[in-house]
Amino acid sequence: MDIFINKICYTELVYQRINKKLNTQFSKQEIEKMIFDIIEKTEESYFEKKGKNYYISNKEHNIRITINSNTFRVITVDKIVKYL
Repeated sequence: MDIFINKICYTELVYQRINKKLNTQFSKQEIEKMIFDIIEKTEESYFEKKGKNYYISNKEHNIRITINSNTFRVITVDKIVKYL
C-alpha cells in the first residue's frame, strides 16, 4: 500500500531488533529495502489493523511486519512459524 511506503519510518533500535529476530546482519539500507519490497509485493488482504498497530504478513518470505498505525514507525519484524 502506498500509504505505508510513503510514510514508513525507523528508529535506530529497530534495525538491531530486526537483525536479532531474523538472525541476520543486514545494513540499514538492506533492512529498509527488504521491508519496502515486502510491503509492495504483499496483497492488501494480508494487511491487518489490530488496536494501534498494522500487521503485514507475507507468507512467501515467512515474515510479519508490525507498524504503528499513528506514526507509521516500524516496530518489529517476526518470522512466521509454520505449523504442520
